[in-house]
Amino acid sequence: MKATNARSKHSWRPRVGWGVPVAWLTLCVVWSSTWLVIKIGLRDLPPISYAAIRFVLAVIVLLVVSTGRVRLLPRRASDYLVLAFTGVLMFAVNYGLLFWGELHVSSGLAAVLQATIPIFGMVFAHLMLPDEPLRLQKLLGALLALGGVAIICERLLGFNGLMAFWGGLGIVFGATGAAFSNVLLKSRVIQLAPAMIAAWQMIFGVVPLLVTGFIVEGNPLRFHWSGLSIFCLLYLAVIGSALTFLLLYWLLPRMTVANLQAISLITPPGAVALGWAIGGEKFSLWSLLGACFVLAGVWMIFRRAEIREPVIQEG
Repeated sequence: MKATNARSKHSWRPRVGWGVPVAWLTLCVVWSSTWLVIKIGLRDLPPISYAAIRFVLAVIVLLVVSTGRVRLLPRRASDYLVLAFTGVLMFAVNYGLLFWGELHVSSGLAAVLQATIPIFGMVFAHLMLPDEPLRLQKLLGALLALGGVAIICERLLGFNGLMAFWGGLGIVFGATGAAFSNVLLKSRVIQLAPAMIAAWQMIFGVVPLLVTGFIVEGNPLRFHWSGLSIFCLLYLAVIGSALTFLLLYWLLPRMTVANLQAISLITPPGAVALGWAIGGEKFSLWSLLGACFVLAGVWMIFRRAEIREPVIQEG
């Protein structure tokens, strides 16, 4: 009888398959690699148009995947305004500065500087979300991480020149805009599937990127379209944007927030390692020390953080 009851209880226990760890590892690997892929593509493509075309392709993939599965249009006119504003911040400002910044900053350090998104998000959440007050541990983590950013930018100015310094600051400024976008979107409840929220943000964000790119960088048909640059675009759009976004939201109900947040701490060291091993990038000890400070600060912010959704930013 006891054996029967044991088997009965066991039969009700959900089985853990390979899908969850494979999806989690895929996110870690892909988001660690996107930074280097951006850097490689910049050898042939100008940054603003490069970012714009990436998200045009990503929107097409998301629409194809979502059509017939979820509702495509927001319900309220105010939702369009929120999606437009956050889309411009996230995709036009953030990614425009990120792609431009990687012209002058290594892919690994760009990933580390983008990891400051939770730091600024914490401050904005304190000001805009009543249920997410600023606590001492988070404040200390933010100060530690900002100290790491200061070390990295100082090294960029001293060893890579003024443009590298501005490139680093540009990436941090873009991360600030992305953080504000995340918090604003969380404060406004939009009844739309996550994939379509991202698609509409990309649509609104890609317009200023396309216009700016055409004015500053010229006609995309005249770019140097090498096989490698086309591969980089397709990889970033299909694998690095559409696929990873769908995987992330598939994992949300299947993993704890802490395990999902760990991706944000794994991808910057992964990007540094790939940049060193494959991209031939070199880092000073001071820059690596600053990177450690940034990641330690982000870990302090995430540790026992009482938030419902992960704050993850891919490259």
